[in-house]
Parts: sequence; C-alpha cells; structure tokens
Amino acid sequence: MSDSIPHRFPQKKFQRSSGSVLRKLVLAVILLTCISASAFARQTPDDYYETSVFLVVQGIGGKEIPANINEETAYLSVTDVFDFLKIRNTLSGGGDTVSGFFITEQAPFLIDKLNHRIQYQDKVYDLGKDDFISTTTGLFLKSTIFGQVFGLDCKFNFRGLSVNMTTKLELPAIREMRQELMHKNLNRLKGQVKADTTLGHTYRLFQFGMADWSVITTQRSAGGNDALLNLSLGATLAGGEATVSLNYNKYADQRPPFSTDSTMYVIRPFDQKQQYYRWRYVNNNHPALRQVIAGKIFTQSISSIYDPVVGVQVTNTPTTYRRSFGSYTLSNFTEPGWTVELYVNNELVNYAVADASGFFTFQVPLVYGNSLVKLRFYSPWGEERTREESISVPFNFLPRREFEYTASAGVVEDSVNSRFARVNFNYGAARYLSFGGGIEYLSSVTTGSTMPFVNVSARLAPNLLLSGDYTYNVRGRGILSYRMPSNLQFELDYTRYKKGQKAINFNYLEERKLIVSKSFSGQRFALFSRITLDQIILPGTKYTTAEWLMSGALFGVGANLTTYGIFAEASDPYVYSNLSLSFRLPARLTLTPQIQYEYDKSRIISTRCEVGKYMFRHAYMNVTYEQNFKSHFTNVGLSLRYDFSFSQVSISAWRTDNLTTLIESARGSLIHNGKTGYTDFNNRSNVGTGGIIVLPFLDLNNNGHRDAGEPKVAGLQLSLNGGRIVMNKKDTTISVTSIEPYSNYFIDMTQNNFENIAWQLKKKTMSIYIEPNQLKLVEIPVSVVGEVSGTVYQEDGSRQTGLGRITVMIYDQRHHLVAHVLSEEDGFFSFIGLASGSYIARVDTVQLQKLGMTVVPTEIPFKINNKVDGDVVDGLKFLLKNIPGK
Repeated sequence: MSDSIPHRFPQKKFQRSSGSVLRKLVLAVILLTCISASAFARQTPDDYYETSVFLVVQGIGGKEIPANINEETAYLSVTDVFDFLKIRNTLSGGGDTVSGFFITEQAPFLIDKLNHRIQYQDKVYDLGKDDFISTTTGLFLKSTIFGQVFGLDCKFNFRGLSVNMTTKLELPAIREMRQELMHKNLNRLKGQVKADTTLGHTYRLFQFGMADWSVITTQRSAGGNDALLNLSLGATLAGGEATVSLNYNKYADQRPPFSTDSTMYVIRPFDQKQQYYRWRYVNNNHPALRQVIAGKIFTQSISSIYDPVVGVQVTNTPTTYRRSFGSYTLSNFTEPGWTVELYVNNELVNYAVADASGFFTFQVPLVYGNSLVKLRFYSPWGEERTREESISVPFNFLPRREFEYTASAGVVEDSVNSRFARVNFNYGAARYLSFGGGIEYLSSVTTGSTMPFVNVSARLAPNLLLSGDYTYNVRGRGILSYRMPSNLQFELDYTRYKKGQKAINFNYLEERKLIVSKSFSGQRFALFSRITLDQIILPGTKYTTAEWLMSGALFGVGANLTTYGIFAEASDPYVYSNLSLSFRLPARLTLTPQIQYEYDKSRIISTRCEVGKYMFRHAYMNVTYEQNFKSHFTNVGLSLRYDFSFSQVSISAWRTDNLTTLIESARGSLIHNGKTGYTDFNNRSNVGTGGIIVLPFLDLNNNGHRDAGEPKVAGLQLSLNGGRIVMNKKDTTISVTSIEPYSNYFIDMTQNNFENIAWQLKKKTMSIYIEPNQLKLVEIPVSVVGEVSGTVYQEDGSRQTGLGRITVMIYDQRHHLVAHVLSEEDGFFSFIGLASGSYIARVDTVQLQKLGMTVVPTEIPFKINNKVDGDVVDGLKFLLKNIPGK
C-alpha cells in the first residue's frame, strides 16, 4: 500500500493536469484582491479563505496542511500540525475541541473553542474569539498561538503560502527520525539492513578484471642505472580471486647492500622469490569452510621464516568485520603528512594522518575471532603506496561456543626447500575467555621440527585484557593490557625463550617490555604521549632501550618530539632526541623542519628542512636540504610529482656531496569489464578490490528488466558506504571503484534530478555483494508512472461544493489496493505513481458510513497508458449526498 503523494510537484517535462494550477492562480488572485480591497472596506472576523500552506519544521522537513487565511494571519489545522509533529491528539466529534498530551504523558492539553481557552501543563490560556476557526474539516488555531502556548514559533509568509516553524524542544518526530537513523547505522554495522533488492555472489569460470603497473628508474653520475618494474594482474578464476604480481629488478651493483665481498654476487633480475601468485575462494555463508587459499600463503608462523611459503591454506574464519569488544593501541612510523588507513578483515574502520616525523597511532577495535589487520598509505598529494602491512593483534576472543580453525601446508622457498605445516584452532569458552592451540612443523629447525603450542585470551575486567601462549621447546609469552577511564593505558609484555632453540632466529633468553601511553586534548591542542621500556636478556649480557614520544598539534602546528636511549652493560648510555615540526603557510606551502640532538656529546648531529607546495591542483613540488654533522655529508633534493587521471608520475634530483642521482617513477591502473565494454585507466591501485557499474534505464514496460529499446536515464544520484564514485556524463553510467571485497555494500538512490517527474524509482536501496577484481553491472529500472486527479463534491441542496479530507481509494484490475489519497479543502485530489494498466477509483466506504453519506458513482474505472513522458488522467468526479434521516 502506498501513501498519498501531494500533487504539487516541480514542473519539468511532465504535463500536469491544469485543474490544480488553475485553482492556485485563481485563489492567489482572490486573496490579493481582498487584501487590496481591505484598504477601503473593513473585513469582519469571519472573512477568511480556506487553502493549504506548506509547513516547514526545522529538523523534520515540510508538508502541505490545511489552513485558513485572514488578511496576513494564518490559521493552521491543529490535528494536521500535531499529526506531522507526531504529537498525540484527538478531535472531538463536534470538531470543537482537541485533546491529547504534548511530547510526554505528563503534559496533557485541551484546546477548547467553545470556551475560548487552552489548558496545558496546569495552566489556562484565555484566548479571543478570533483566535479559533471551526469548519466542517476541523479546528484551526491562529499560528502565533502555537508559539505562545507550546513553544512552536511560527512565521507565516503570505506570498509563498508557507509557514516556517522553529522550536528548541525535542519533538517526537525529531526523536523518531534520530532513532531511525541510529538504528539504521547500527543495523548496517551488524549487517542487518534490509534492502529493497539484493545482488549476491556470481560464479564465473574466468574473467579478467584489473591490472596495476609501476616503473622506477635511477641514474647516477658516478655510473650505474637501476630499474624496478611491477605488473599485477587481478581476475576471477573458478569462482575465486586470482592475483599475480610480476617483479623485475635490475641493479647497477648486484652485490648485496653493505657487502665487503669483492666477488660479484649476481641477483637475477627476475627472481622467483619476488614473484607473487595466489588463488582464494571465499564463502562466508559456509560455517565449516569459508576460505580456501592456494599459492603464496600468509602463515603467521612462530618460526622465523624470511622466504615465501608456497602451499595451501583452509580456514572457517570469515573475511567480514565482526562485533568488537574493546580496542588495542597500534602505532608506527611512515612519511610525514601521509594518510594511513586501518582495515580489519578488509573493512575500513579508521584512518589517521602521520605527524611531522611520520608517527601515527590507532585504537584498533578488537573483534571476535582471528583478525587480519592491514594498513594502507596515501601521500598528501594523492599518491598511493602499494605496500600493505599486516599486523598481528595479540588478543583473540571468540563468541561463546564458537570454534575456528586454520590449517596451512607448503614449501618454503629457501635454500633447502623446507617443508612447513601449521594447524591451529580457537574456541570461545565464555564471553570473557577463549583458548586454543595447535601444532607447527618446519623441517629445517634442528632443535625440534615439531612444535605444539597452546594459547589463551582472557578479559579479567572490562578494560583489563590478558593474553598468553606457550610453544614447546621454543618460548612462553604473556601480555597484560589495562586501560583506565582517564584513557591512561598500560601494557606489560614478557617473553622467555628456550635456551639454545633454533626456531626463532636470535639468541634472546628473555624480553621484557613496558608501554605507558596517554592522550590529551583541549580546544587548541591535541597530544599523544608514550613511554616504552624494552629490555633484552642475552646469554652474556643485557641491554635496555627507552623511548619517550610526544606527538600532537598545538595552535595548528604539528609537532613530534621523540627521545631515544640505549643502555648496555659494556658501554656508556647513548641518548638523543629528534624534533620535527610541520607548518601550514600561505600560498599552500608546507614547511617541515627537523633536528636531531645527541646528549652525550652535547651537539646537534643533523638538521633537515623540507618545503613543499601544491601547484596546478594536481602537482606537488618539494625542496629538501639535509646536513648531517655526524656522518659529514650534505644532501639537497628537488622533487616534482604530477597526478594525471591515468597515471601518477614523479621525478627527483638529489645532490649528495659530489654524487648526483636522478629518479623517475610512474604508476597506474587498468579496470576492464567485458560485459559492458567498460575500460578505465586511473592512478590508483585496484587489484584485489572490487567495484560496480550502475546503469539506470527507462523501464518502459515496468517488468524490472532491461529490454531492447529501453534507453539509459541521466540524473540518478546514489550514496555508498565506501568506494570512489565517478559519474560518466556521456553514457549516464555511474562507476564505483576501490571497494573492499567479500562484503555487502548498501546503495541509497535518489531520483530528484530526473528530467521528468513521471520517472520514479520503485526500489531505492540495494545490497550488493562485492567480488574482487571485478566490476559488477547493476541495472537500475526507472519506472514511468502516471497521474490521476479529480474532485470530490458535496451536494448541498441545488449547489455542489468541494469537500476536503475525503479518502479516495485506487485499486488495480485484480482489485488490490495500490494507493489512497485525501481530497483537499476544495475537494481536489491527485495521485502520481501509477504504472501503466487499468485501475478503479472509489471513495472509502468506511468513511462514507461514518459520515452518513452515499456517493455517485460508486466507482470510476480509468486507464494509465504506457508513455515515455507518463500519462495523465484527470476529471474524475465523485458526488457525495447525505442519507435521509442521518
């Protein structure tokens, strides 16, 4: 069943019935004439004119409501105003009183026309006779009274026939809208949103989708050129995600960095270890087996494995983001000013901007089950780093009675082709306790290739977390984290290693770490402070490192002050500080100075300053000067980056003492959809992501499918909780790229910009499952609807007058109710939104019985024809008569 739609629409190409427009023009002329005549003849209080005005309420919206106009005074229908504001009210049978309660049941009110007063909140407001108007359609109250009594201040605009209402109260309608929005957002986070249409997974045997490429070349004045080339391909293979990344590295000097061996150590430009390939199949709806991965796999091994592992991995861990129960502090360094995005199980959950030294910090939400935490890096000028970092969060909780497992097996691409296998499981014993275990095997470990392990995660208090694990013959580890209500956080880590173990490639005996962090904020500053103490126990010695970091912004200036200290038993302490600042200057200039100071020798060891400027909207240039007093070198650099639509290119020139170095780079991406022929070259990395192509079309036959001859439609607007939206004005399609895959994304569509008001969307929300390396075609049917209008009259002796607030029902040819509409004060009614076909219009029989009336005719059949611009049926006429004796 559809709600009635007002007949006053913006005039575009759709032809409106002339009755409504003519009535408005005639009414406006009459009102203006009467107001002009008032200068010569005094009106009586009964000289008012019935019409409708557009009521606009701050924070809610607008609606047309019945009104009466007397000169420049508006009388508003009490029931219509209160119904719009969702205020409980009841009109008496005689239409002389309105009762109810205002917002809460503790605030009853009574609007009494007979006694000319309003009772509200134990107060009585005495009003004049001219403050009320009572008609056959209801009780009307002067607009200013709503403000005086109820705090609903009204301002009437006669020329626009509108009333603006403002209030400081939280009206029920505003509260309901806010609650609906909160529930909608909450349901989206939980994945419980119900969409009008759902598009799920599509199986394909093979389909190419995306490609990324990059080239970096280096030339040096002393001789020797380098070249690094990368080509990544993304496709669908056997219903799964297939990714191949090919890397070519050609170095001028093939010896390893810092090598003292005079013998040339040749590194093959096309090394197998540097090539990446993987196939992954995901089905998050299968509880026993949700992911199958083949190729180079991520193992999360206990053993030190520095080379890729080629094998197979299976797990029932979903790729989707699940409910969080806490947070864990994560911090690291990148380049100054870069934006860092945090992804948890392929879902973007937060982002941060690195400070003047490149430091950034996150509060990573701890979600139930294993979490794949990734970071992506973007430069201030739009460049995107292809590098992704995977973070291992030490806490692993599962919902009660839920079981998860991961099994991996393969061969390590090391010099001895070590065989690797690992099986681990976790079980949620309670909401606050999860435990697990497993076994790991690495054939190259001489102290024991088979390594069983157990682990536990416990929530001892709401903000007190404990995690521990033990691996036989390798190590035991525990982590305790506590966050105080003041946001002061403590983390204590302790690890004890088995003496002589060879699984982990260092000879530590113990490792102790204490981290204390706190964030501060005010109106003009924000500061994050962290103190880290890390002590390592070796067989013959021990040493301690300390770090005190302060990062934040003060009066718009970014700052980072980090002090490092190294304390060893056999040497003197070494302490130095690094101070970095970042200034935003006029003319889009950025100044970033940096200085390092060494305390033991009381000297500055290096200074560095960079000046950057945005140019031409898509270009960024920076000049860098660095003086290192400790290593005795000077470095000067000039860099220019330009962002084309199809590629990002840059060139840099560096002068280090007597050596000049030139570096050129370029990178880009290709997206292709074979079904639509869509091809796009852009400057972002897209392999591994997904997207959609939205194609709105005119559904002439209203069957919901695009048939031959049905044209595309321009003007569709949509919003999506992710991705990069690009409107194609040439073919009216909308492409959304760079969406994280294996999740359902919700699209909200609006039709406000269609060139014809007869073009409407039947379904305005969609849930779309995003597949990796593919652009999914989404065809949006735009229905062509028609309008029906007419008038309801009341027979009064020999006269016929229009009658308002009469419900007209519209049925289809199967006698199903498709719409209902109320007649206006002059009896006119109109409804738009009918698909082509045959219909029947009737007056509501229940309402007729209550009014004691009959109608002639009892029903009027009409037909909406299939036209591109929509069809209009007008002139319907119903005549209501009083039943004798009632």
